[in-house]
Amino acid sequence: MTTRVLEFVELSEADRKNTERPGRLGKGDRVEVRITRRAGANQTLFLPPEAAALLDVLLDHLLQGDRVAILTDDQELSPNDAASILGISRPLVVHRMDVGDLPFRYVGTHRRAKLKDVLGLRTKIDAERAAMQALADDAEDLRQRYGA
Repeated sequence: MTTRVLEFVELSEADRKNTERPGRLGKGDRVEVRITRRAGANQTLFLPPEAAALLDVLLDHLLQGDRVAILTDDQELSPNDAASILGISRPLVVHRMDVGDLPFRYVGTHRRAKLKDVLGLRTKIDAERAAMQALADDAEDLRQRYGA
């Protein structure tokens, strides 16, 4: 049995149509969440501004139809989950782990990498791709100018 660490949530089309957009939060706005339990008990929570801002972003993405996952930066991911975030194959993630580009640890026989390390590698990969694109653009420019 495998456990999925990276759990995505999305709203159905009907839920998106039936949910009212709250509008952007302003400075000083307070957010309270009312929970109505099946047993009939009600509970109201007042969210601090940081949590309210996160909830605002979360709702915005969900109502746009995006799939959303919430992770902490020290959360450990499987190579499959890391591959999903990096946009590369699982074997390439394992290779990056083996050559030291992505720190990891073993949990039994399974590799796990921290989200912050995966995001750091993604930044590095994005920079490498941008540099390669710049080189390709320069080479194309030289070819067009000088026929080389």
